[in-house]
Amino acid sequence: MATLILTTVGTILGGPIGGAIGALAGQAIDAEIFKPAGRVGPRIADLRVQTSTYGSQVPKIFGRMRVAGTVIWATDLIEGSSTSGGGKGQPSVTTYNYSASFAVALSARPIAGIGRIWADGNLLRGAAGDFKSGLGGFRLHQGAPDQPPDPLIVADRGAELTPAWRDHAYVVFEGLQLADFGNRIPSLTFEVIADEAPVPVSEIASSLSGAAVAFAGSAPEPELDGYAASGDSAGEAIAPLLDAHALLLRGLTLTAGVGGDGLLALADDLRASNGRQLDMREAERQAPDRMPRRLSLRYYDPDRDYQAGVQSADRQGAGREEAQVDLPALMTATEARRKAAALLRRRFLGRRTVRLPRGWRALTHLPGDVLSLEGEGGAWRIETLEWESAAVRLTLRAVPSGTGVPLVTADPGETVRQPDRVIGPTHLVLVETPQLTDALAETPQIFAAACGSSRAWRSAALFLRDETDGGYEPIGAIRRAAILGVTASVLPAGGAALIDRVSSVDVVLHDADALLAPASDAALLNGANACMIGEELLQFGGAAQIGPASWRLSRLLRGRRGTERQMAGHGTGETFILLQQDALFAVGGGQALVGRTLDLAAQGIGDTGLVSVGRVVAGRALTPPSPVHLRIVGNAAAGLDIGWTRRSRLGWAWRDGSDAPLGEEQEVYLVEIMADGQVLRSVTVGAPLWHYPPAAIAADEGAAGTAPIRVRVRQRGTFGLGEPVARVLDL
Repeated sequence: MATLILTTVGTILGGPIGGAIGALAGQAIDAEIFKPAGRVGPRIADLRVQTSTYGSQVPKIFGRMRVAGTVIWATDLIEGSSTSGGGKGQPSVTTYNYSASFAVALSARPIAGIGRIWADGNLLRGAAGDFKSGLGGFRLHQGAPDQPPDPLIVADRGAELTPAWRDHAYVVFEGLQLADFGNRIPSLTFEVIADEAPVPVSEIASSLSGAAVAFAGSAPEPELDGYAASGDSAGEAIAPLLDAHALLLRGLTLTAGVGGDGLLALADDLRASNGRQLDMREAERQAPDRMPRRLSLRYYDPDRDYQAGVQSADRQGAGREEAQVDLPALMTATEARRKAAALLRRRFLGRRTVRLPRGWRALTHLPGDVLSLEGEGGAWRIETLEWESAAVRLTLRAVPSGTGVPLVTADPGETVRQPDRVIGPTHLVLVETPQLTDALAETPQIFAAACGSSRAWRSAALFLRDETDGGYEPIGAIRRAAILGVTASVLPAGGAALIDRVSSVDVVLHDADALLAPASDAALLNGANACMIGEELLQFGGAAQIGPASWRLSRLLRGRRGTERQMAGHGTGETFILLQQDALFAVGGGQALVGRTLDLAAQGIGDTGLVSVGRVVAGRALTPPSPVHLRIVGNAAAGLDIGWTRRSRLGWAWRDGSDAPLGEEQEVYLVEIMADGQVLRSVTVGAPLWHYPPAAIAADEGAAGTAPIRVRVRQRGTFGLGEPVARVLDL
């Protein structure tokens, strides 16, 4: 372009000589802008590290590419907090969370869209557009020439100070939760789709130069699936592409730069100038041991999630040097290795140079033109044209003919890919357990647990309904997925004394990625694999996967921690939860919760609204378990001695020769005589024994009529009556 303009201007002002001078000046400008090779162009490293340095270059993205982008606006960290607990005798816990809003520039030309986003190397946004961490909002500005400023940035900086960044693509993150990233803005990389189809090299050259560049040649024009163009000039940005594809840019036309067809003959038209002889040609051939023996090409590999890859080519013969070429283009490992081999071959075979003077007609040529040269075989490319002794001195380099590159293949290497699973809706459960530890509970043991449909689920905010106004108040967050599911078969009734090696139950987990593990008998006795099915606490020693998310549990320890009464009446569709301490969120509220209905709600990243559950609090962890081994000795005439063995909220280990610890402020039992659901007699005793006298028996028989008489015993604990043990009296 500069050659054409300056040649015309020079001819008008200075005739033929002025035109020649203008042509030479134009060639120098075009050579600087569109030089085919030599200078170091854009580097792979430019796209690996996210930076917000003032003045840093934003690359132009073509096709598909993974880019880091540049932070162009950000708020300070925003601190939030939530308080949970604080019931009677329990301290409150305040948890702090941090978020930030920021904008990241992706490309200095418009893009069609974006796909996945990685944060610190882990997926932040999946291919389906789902985010894996909490986010208030996300907007993509595709780089339209009339795009408006982002409203969030306008609200922060003011309309007069907020640029629209037109013709630049950028994204805005609003309220990104930073707990997953060490409470800092993570290093982000983006899968950009700047163009829907592969981009011809001429289109890339046209976009970079601002002028229409055409492709001329018998071979098909190279097309790229992705390219990240950057550099100090348009020539520097496109030079790696020209070198890699053996292309030459002559004026505004791209041509294939090797081969013998269409070569321009360079006539020996000037032997002397101003009456003196010009220097003759000077030929030079670099020694083979001065040439690279290995060439490594760095590129972006689509088979490795667009991460940087390296492929190398070697040659036989002398030499120790190694060369490295950065080509920020998207290609397969095999394509990269073949290009590395072609570049190495061209460098080796092109080590011959010739310098020679020529007359003014040489100015009709441009740097990059491929010529034939008298007295020399093959093709020669003009590298420079210089004024010298009133003549034009040219430097030419030999151009290898043909390809000569073997059809090699290459392996991109293994890469660790994070599964891209959609988080899906949150599954929330609210369970009440008996006391699970050997420390006396003073508040109901109410736990919330949640999970998603895959391992991608990570957290959910929790809310408790206020009984006064009916609204939800935040109480914290669940930050680890529990293992939850439902029963697919009926758990039969069983006994609590021995390991049940006959019964089994099938469960279907909500998270298909979750795993259950078997446990030995010794591990069971130490508390392994504790779970709730319905309202029963049990343990399982056998866990066999029978389907994608289905498991069969066997070798069961039933009715744990006093839940024997819940062993009967199971059905399908009951809640299953593995009791993992770090996956349980303790819902505080103290003893005042007993008898109340708790309404809890959660919202995770994949939820469009609140997911709610509710239950009435029984307070089973506050009261003693039922007595056992109810014994009745005697008859109606002499009276009955009724005895039992107490149990405790403490000391669940089986210790021969010693009683369980009391675990309450005092030892008190309520003994009731009942018939047809009615209490006929009620007695409070301070020891696990009561004598039922004959007169009382006779009176109660008269009141019961034909209904059978039962005895029911419950221990009175510090916070209330415990579960009963009952038996029909044989009178």
